Amino acid sequence: MISITAMASLSALGNNQDTIWKNYQSNQHCFVATAFGNQNVLVAPLDVDSKKEIEILRNSDQKYKSLDNSVLFAIAASRKAIIDAGWKTSDSFGINIGSSRGATELFEKHHLDFIKSGKVSTLASPTSTLGNISSWVSHDLQSQGPEISHSITCSTALHALLNGVAWLKAGMADKFLVGGSEAPLTDFTIAQMKALQIYYNSNESSEYPNRALDLNKKKNTLILGEGAAVCCLEIGEKKNALAFIEGIGYATEILEHNVSVSAEAICFQKSMKMALGTKYLSEVDAIVMHAPGTIKGDLTEYKAIQKVFGDNLPMLTTK
Repeated sequence: MISITAMASLSALGNNQDTIWKNYQSNQHCFVATAFGNQNVLVAPLDVDSKKEIEILRNSDQKYKSLDNSVLFAIAASRKAIIDAGWKTSDSFGINIGSSRGATELFEKHHLDFIKSGKVSTLASPTSTLGNISSWVSHDLQSQGPEISHSITCSTALHALLNGVAWLKAGMADKFLVGGSEAPLTDFTIAQMKALQIYYNSNESSEYPNRALDLNKKKNTLILGEGAAVCCLEIGEKKNALAFIEGIGYATEILEHNVSVSAEAICFQKSMKMALGTKYLSEVDAIVMHAPGTIKGDLTEYKAIQKVFGDNLPMLTTK
């Protein structure tokens, strides 16, 4: 049995459970029109309180002033999680925090400096690698266990959880801090999403711009956000557990081209069936979908769920 003994996050929804739940239930979205390049684009930046928290963290240590937001977001969330879990700095626990984009803003800044001057600063490399997320979290928490960072696009954080479970079940650790952190709100990243023609068109007016669960939408409505989320995993059935992990599943999609997905998301079907194991389908109350707001992505994910659950679908929501 694997126990989840704490969770913490910061995002456009807030940085504490009460605020996040209130905003999650609200009919008002958290998207903000922001200038990127020569146009305004809708994005989901951190809420005001979270931004203040990150600035305080950045200025609390001279070394932290050179770190990317993706690293600072992870540190802030991780501090809260281990306090809620009751972990101490003397405890031995592993850390696996991944990121799809990594230190995007910092990398772009260093690259721009290089284009202009032909030189880069001393800290350009160590502060822009993927590995520096978990290593800085480890430094901040003074942990003694293994540090792992990785990127597996949109499923990065869930793969961190998968990896943490594997370490715990292998007996190689008793506790693992897992999660993901993203700070992708930059000109270049937004331009990449627009080049793929999956980003929401800000020239259109809509009460709810991102139509993640609208399977009849005619246009892609993906909108990027920033933030971090982590959880504390422990081996065994702990009294302070928020939830238990009873099954995990994984699969890999065979790509026809760089961003393809099969019509019925075969990999989603395989991973769901593996996670369910011998469980009855009726035992599943809800599914938290990926559903980023793209036409093909959302529909194929829904079809995969239909293939597994038939007509008796559980409640569907999206992260």
